[in-house]
Amino acid sequence: MAKVSKDIPLAEITLRKYEKPYGERRDLIKKLCLSIGLLQPGDSRDVIVDVFQVLLDEKKEMDSTLIVKNVIDLRNKAKLPLVGVAPSNVRRQLRRLRDLYLIEKVKNNYRVTEKDDLLSIFEERIEKFYLKSIVSRVKEYFDALK
Repeated sequence: MAKVSKDIPLAEITLRKYEKPYGERRDLIKKLCLSIGLLQPGDSRDVIVDVFQVLLDEKKEMDSTLIVKNVIDLRNKAKLPLVGVAPSNVRRQLRRLRDLYLIEKVKNNYRVTEKDDLLSIFEERIEKFYLKSIVSRVKEYFDALK
């Protein structure tokens, strides 16, 4: 029997363009998450927005237990349903934020990458490194098909 290879991407990123930023903080974070593919349009499960907001607002290293507690508090204040706040799901969302280099894990704590501002993180880690390597590989495929 012949072995079938699976087409598993080495890296991927989704970028979407929305209107200019406006609105409350949570809305801005949600649009950012939509813009970079962390949320899909129409997703009702948007706990990643709250996880990201907790890390942005606290500006300190936090373990996943404290992040879960703060996410629950944030969702309660906003009168949002407590869907997706299970510790295992919050850890999965933290992993997704780490995969895009927006946050990092130091020992057992999480923080915004190098305590830097988000625009710098995007420019240095996503735009110049991650996106550039993906575009370069896509160009190799275009070139290979001359």
